[in-house]
Amino acid sequence: MLAQLRPEFPDVTISKIRFLEAEGLVRPARTASGYRQFSVADVERLRFVLSAQRDRYLPLKVIREQLDSTPVDASSISRFDLLAQTGFSAEQLSQLERDGLLRPGPGGRFATDDITALRTIRTMTGLGVEREHLRAVRAAADHEVVLLKSFSDTETLRELTGLFASLHTLLVRAGLRQS
Repeated sequence: MLAQLRPEFPDVTISKIRFLEAEGLVRPARTASGYRQFSVADVERLRFVLSAQRDRYLPLKVIREQLDSTPVDASSISRFDLLAQTGFSAEQLSQLERDGLLRPGPGGRFATDDITALRTIRTMTGLGVEREHLRAVRAAADHEVVLLKSFSDTETLRELTGLFASLHTLLVRAGLRQS
């Protein structure tokens, strides 16, 4: 378990994991002789806790509340599965999270759309797009989200989301034609 976490969290120690267990943030199974057995879900939970502390400076109480209030749904995917399906390394994924380009849910799980997002990011960076450019795209998307959140009707929101994407594409094309 430590070997899985150390590439992303080099300072993690056994005592840190035991502390998080004592705080109720992870509950590994125990063998008959008392050894801890960490499942894939336990490691995902630990990743979420450690990154929430490191990247967002959240207190353990807030992290625990987020973990306890988040049901696992069928449209989400674990970090392990996301990495396996996209070929990204844990460090690359962590960097994208720090840049705000991918955001796991409170349970540390990702949306299935994040598979497409990572593949898109890989293609874009392969074409020469830099990380700072990707962060600008994230900032623009965040501005749209703020605006769209003012609409509460689900059907209107769905239609407006498509219209925003279409208008964005058209404005980019028009800008490129002018230059």
